[in-house]
Amino acid sequence: MRIALISDVHGNLPALDAVMAAIAGDGVDLTVNLGDLLSGYVQPAETADRLIELNLLTVAGNHERQVLTFPREKMGMADGVASDAIRAEHRDWLSSLPMTLEPVPGALAFHGTPTDDLQYLMHTVESTGAVRPATVDEVITRLGDVSGYDLLLCGHTHLAGQMTLPSGALVVNPGSVGWAAYDDAEPYSHRMEAGTPHARYAVVDDASGKWVASFHSVDYPWERAAERALGYGRPDVAAMFRTGRV
Repeated sequence: MRIALISDVHGNLPALDAVMAAIAGDGVDLTVNLGDLLSGYVQPAETADRLIELNLLTVAGNHERQVLTFPREKMGMADGVASDAIRAEHRDWLSSLPMTLEPVPGALAFHGTPTDDLQYLMHTVESTGAVRPATVDEVITRLGDVSGYDLLLCGHTHLAGQMTLPSGALVVNPGSVGWAAYDDAEPYSHRMEAGTPHARYAVVDDASGKWVASFHSVDYPWERAAERALGYGRPDVAAMFRTGRV
């Protein structure tokens, strides 16, 4: 079984199209989308149309929950742009997405952790703002009871990576398709940066008898995304699209 993993598209249709074109040449059996689909400054409604057409196995991320449940005046700007752009059928689709799903037997997909769409799984933010890889014990605690699963699929941090647990289960984050870096104030002020503007995805394969992950980065017309961000008065986001840094 070969499974392509995408996450954190954030309404970046040019990046999504480039990644899906790359995946089409990878010989995968299915593609799993790990959430944070539309919120951003590129093409949220058009991205919703494309994702509905693709009909991928998809979990909801924190931004789906926020767009659907937060009062408009309480939304961050990216969520507000998406909320204003999408139509009723897009909201119905977002509302239908589960928090977790099992794409194949023995695999569990979710956005942050299985029970918390805002918690980082594979990274830890220190009180100084430094971001470090999470320890195995931290990851195990955050996962909770995932006995019976040998493949655990997450997104949310926008940083690609993997970890093998003592049980032998493989944890994989494919990185972000459409938003290469961001800063956040919670739980402490910090930055998450891929370091380049490329769109990212991963492929997991169990042909060897155990799950193995490969990670991929794809060129896409990020200047088009940057110009869209400038149109919303966000030169900082435009710079992020161009550099993969904030």
